[in-house]
Amino acid sequence: MARNIAVAGKGGTGKTTFAALLIRYLLEKGKKSILAVDADPNANLNEALGIPVSNFVADILEEAKDSKGVPPGMTKDMFIEYKLAQALVETERLDLLVMGRPQGPGCYCYPNDILRKHLETLSRNYQYVVIDSEAGLEHISRRIIQGVEFLFVLSDATIRGIRSAGRVRQLVEELQLPIPHMLLVVTRVQGSLNGLVPEIERTGLPLAGTISFDPLVVEYDALGRPLFDLPSSSLAVRETQRILEGLAL
Repeated sequence: MARNIAVAGKGGTGKTTFAALLIRYLLEKGKKSILAVDADPNANLNEALGIPVSNFVADILEEAKDSKGVPPGMTKDMFIEYKLAQALVETERLDLLVMGRPQGPGCYCYPNDILRKHLETLSRNYQYVVIDSEAGLEHISRRIIQGVEFLFVLSDATIRGIRSAGRVRQLVEELQLPIPHMLLVVTRVQGSLNGLVPEIERTGLPLAGTISFDPLVVEYDALGRPLFDLPSSSLAVRETQRILEGLAL
């Protein structure tokens, strides 16, 4: 069974950068069987990884609401499973599944049940599943993605960001999600965290580490280059590795 690792946080905290560098770290440690799941409605993990994507799970679920779209000779279950298999992007280094935009109006209970079963079956083929989620943890809270072992909650070095991270922890507790390890990572740090220490303590999240503001990340973003390909000298790469080396991943 795969080890599920999720990354969450509000927009602009470097969450997708961290997810991409987490995947890079696992690959460099010889973990060859990895499924990346972009569960953020503002999907851009594929760009950070340098993997083109054309099929989105959200579009498949929307299409599945209309039974007229099911080809003759196929059940609705078979059709959804077939389309979900098409949405998986397979590469030499890792595979990627992109959830896409938020779900629209109407009932998604039936296709979501099939998606849950599909992900459970799919994850058996991997050592690791790395999920780029969002602060609302939609797919985790709806139990579509289950069995998360590590949840990294990212915040920038601001009081508002830290408080937002604390709300993620509160959401996990309110929903009674069984996540054994929840850790805070503070990003875009310039100087000391001294003024933020009381807010960090109030979140109830252990601080796994910090990542400094990295001009190379800004440069790669501006040029549309994959963050996965940042040089090993990059602050973001080195400090992400330092955080992850202290954990039993």
